[in-house]
Amino acid sequence: MASITFDKVTKLFPGTDKPAVQTLDLHIEDGEFLVLVGPSGCGKSTSLRMLAGLEDVDDGRILIGDDDVTDVDPKDRDIAMVFQNYALYPHMSVAENMGFALKLAGVPKTDIADRVAEAARILDLGDYLDRKPKALSGGQRQRVAMGRAIVRSPRVFLMDEPLSNLDAKLRVATRTQIASLQARLGTTTVYVTHDQVEAMTMGDRVAVLRGGVLQQCAAPRELYDAPANRFVAGFMGSPAMNLVSVPVVDGGVSLAGLVVPATRDAVGARDTVVVGVRPEHIEVRPLDSADGIEATVDVIEELGSEAHVFAHVIAPDGARIDVVARADASAPPRKGDRVRLLPDTSRAHLFEDSESGVRL
Repeated sequence: MASITFDKVTKLFPGTDKPAVQTLDLHIEDGEFLVLVGPSGCGKSTSLRMLAGLEDVDDGRILIGDDDVTDVDPKDRDIAMVFQNYALYPHMSVAENMGFALKLAGVPKTDIADRVAEAARILDLGDYLDRKPKALSGGQRQRVAMGRAIVRSPRVFLMDEPLSNLDAKLRVATRTQIASLQARLGTTTVYVTHDQVEAMTMGDRVAVLRGGVLQQCAAPRELYDAPANRFVAGFMGSPAMNLVSVPVVDGGVSLAGLVVPATRDAVGARDTVVVGVRPEHIEVRPLDSADGIEATVDVIEELGSEAHVFAHVIAPDGARIDVVARADASAPPRKGDRVRLLPDTSRAHLFEDSESGVRL
């Protein structure tokens, strides 16, 4: 096991003007489970592939432990990678797939058998060792791919969206298994996903990338409660945080006529800022309530345990503001209903009304 360090790493693909990854500075502790998350094209898979040695580094360096592996061949980095598409050999049995890398390394057959058996026990694959991949379900194939990585006992596990080919129910079960397995083995793991729910539920820390630039790296709760900028605030959380550009007024900022308290030190000399409120921090009240902002319900998403209310508000200047709130699932409003939305202003976030969107 070992720590991982990206030291100002940059990757620029030929024919492009903008780096796929730009001066990435990131340290991953020994034994840590770190998730790289972001939208398509943000540089997360490129970062992982540079760590694996599958992409060259144009500038900066990568360290595994104290070893600079920037120019080291992939086979000499002591890493094991789990791919999105399993990458199993169809003509080999489960046992042969899991032990193939050890066979190539010249490990004795008895040792291979012992390590494959132990990995199969950990992953509950003991009954499938003689089967071919075509006789397995998607979840079982992914566990075989995990087993192939485990038997090598590498310093680092790399996982590139390993659950994206699984159905929704199986994804939930498998991500729990992966997180539990990593905690048990204690192997440093870098996990790439575009799914922020996976990131929040699996990682010790989550690194959010956008356009090849690291936006924030923190524990899931910190990312959720104290996002560094507007992009992180909107990306982490489902449904996404409500983000609205609003004018600065005496005592705070005006959200459709409702004043959200803010100090002059917070807003500075700005005329406008972006206010952010998460759906669970907006209370849905009847129209005849004394407090709140009048809104019209557009869509209701009933999820059983909760209901998401998609509504719109007409601001004093006539602008339409779309809002998502979380309602009591036992008595949600109906489409077309007029209601009042009361945000918890003590839980609101303020960001610069600019491209950077830095948290104020």
